[in-house]
Amino acid sequence: MSARWRRMLAALALLGLALAGGVARAAPPQVDRVEPPHWWVGMAEPRLQLLAEGPGLAAAQVRVEGSGLTLERVERTDSPDHLFLHLRIAPGAKPGVSRLVFEHGGERLRREYRLQARAPGSAQRRGFDSRDVLLNLVPDRFANGDPANDSLPGLGDPADRSALGGRHGGDLAGLIDRLDYLAGLGVTQLWLTPVLENRQPASSYHGYAATDLYRVDPRLGTLDDYKRLAAEARRRGLGLIQDLVPNHIGDGHRWRRQPPARDWIHPPLDGSALTNHARTTIRDAYAAPADREAFTRGWFAPSMPDLNTTQPLLARYLVQQAIWWIEEVGLSGLRVDTWSYSDAGFLADWAARLRREYPQLGIVGEEWSLNPLVVSAWQAGSPLFGTVEPAARRTPADATRPALPSLMDFPLHDTLRQALTEPEGFSSGWRRLYDFMVNDRLYADPARLVLFDGNHDVPRLAPALRHDTALQRMALAFVLTTRRTPQLYYGVEVMLDSPATHDAFDGFRADFPGGWPGDAVDAFSGRGLTAEQAEMQQWLRRLLTWRKTAAAVHGGALTHFLPQDGTYVYARHGGGGPAVLVAFNKSEQPRRLATSRFAPVLPAGVHGVDILSGEALDLSSELTLAPRSVRVIELDPSRHPRPLPADPRSGS
Repeated sequence: MSARWRRMLAALALLGLALAGGVARAAPPQVDRVEPPHWWVGMAEPRLQLLAEGPGLAAAQVRVEGSGLTLERVERTDSPDHLFLHLRIAPGAKPGVSRLVFEHGGERLRREYRLQARAPGSAQRRGFDSRDVLLNLVPDRFANGDPANDSLPGLGDPADRSALGGRHGGDLAGLIDRLDYLAGLGVTQLWLTPVLENRQPASSYHGYAATDLYRVDPRLGTLDDYKRLAAEARRRGLGLIQDLVPNHIGDGHRWRRQPPARDWIHPPLDGSALTNHARTTIRDAYAAPADREAFTRGWFAPSMPDLNTTQPLLARYLVQQAIWWIEEVGLSGLRVDTWSYSDAGFLADWAARLRREYPQLGIVGEEWSLNPLVVSAWQAGSPLFGTVEPAARRTPADATRPALPSLMDFPLHDTLRQALTEPEGFSSGWRRLYDFMVNDRLYADPARLVLFDGNHDVPRLAPALRHDTALQRMALAFVLTTRRTPQLYYGVEVMLDSPATHDAFDGFRADFPGGWPGDAVDAFSGRGLTAEQAEMQQWLRRLLTWRKTAAAVHGGALTHFLPQDGTYVYARHGGGGPAVLVAFNKSEQPRRLATSRFAPVLPAGVHGVDILSGEALDLSSELTLAPRSVRVIELDPSRHPRPLPADPRSGS
């Protein structure tokens, strides 16, 4: 080839590169996603923050076309691929579509953004409280309604029912199919472990390592499936509680590779600095600052990047994400995982913001501490903030007043299990439980605490109580009648088993029998249950059905009496309904209790009915308790026993 031809080819190549560069520079901006995906008019907060994401998007200019939505400012971070749009929704704005216009290099991209109408009464939706009974479910382990979504390409962790820590195929369709069973059991609220996408290589079934905060995991179903579950549950008188995790994400999340800001995730990004789980450091004035920081800044696990909730843009993102799911799905409440691991100031603002939009929304936080003081400090109105303490006894968290209405009552849960499994003594057995109740003085509202028989993180009730049916009934009766908001764990009605050790988490989440084709036992229909399991299921159904209308249990006062000879008695009274007497006998011998001792809450000559057996009782002089038994007695001065609720399966 001559030198002339080589020069011509080189010139053509340079021209091609120049043209290619010009095309690249002139290409319209690329917007991969905008979060939240849409919003609503008529919210209490008119401001809205959008996170727009796409390659090189930070270089774009942005404007908004359409009425009702005004762009106040654009905020850029150190990320080349993210933009934060700060907008304001006009008062009286109507539902409709605006356009976000992204411009760069003379090219533009228009993306529709929809403002929707809120559902009627959305702001005043009823949450959950002591009138309710919550049921904790692991969707992957409850029922498989759609085998086609068990394993899907691109998500990893294919279904393997033989693997204890694998996905088993349960899904939202299976839950929808079994709603009649759950409603018939007598619970009123369904708390599902997280349903968001978990694109993790293993143990993705539990849901606590989300990889997309605005997407239902496709192996559980679609957003429409989730909304249908909420609607069908509501039609049966059941609320739906979503489990959220503002503290961390899964390392399969795109933020792990490209966060919207450098300070979005706590370093080091290799996950080598784990939390010390020292929850007391938040309230302990003597705690070294480094220990306190290690608790909130350390990663929960190497596969769970810890979110920096002091980052203002992230904090608002997480507030809006919670509101979006509440409004979009029609939730009655939220359960918040690893509550205290996030920044205390963020948590107070997050809860207050949600309560501003939904004053009656149920929100319960997980503070897994056995110390009532540690739990109390997070509840709205905590009396711990009603005293003036010297500066030397205050911590940074004390600068923000808590706004969380409810917390999981781990202290009382643990005390109940201890009391039932140890011998009676001066400070053990029922006396341990009786003495522990004085801690209620630490709480702003003990009735809002959620007391549970078990959950997905602790050994099931049956093994914890040595597979003793009598003790299980006592535990359930206490959980459902004391001054708390009760929560049950799926399968407790048929005494599902699990490991008894406290670190065998996968083993606590057994498949519910009958949720899969071919199961030898079907607890939904009763097929294959032992006589003892069937009896427990019916016993609990009777107690739960009665509780729905037991006003004294919902909101009455609690008076309890010092345990004697293996017995423990308390009354729930007031609240607008008949008083209720609950009497336990842990001993191997029958007990006859003089009812004169209960005179403050037991009028002379009163009669009652044991709602568990249907037995009419004359309580004018004594109360008889069988060995190792519990009675729940609704006082009935008219002497007419209240009829037992019918068994929904009997057709009567």
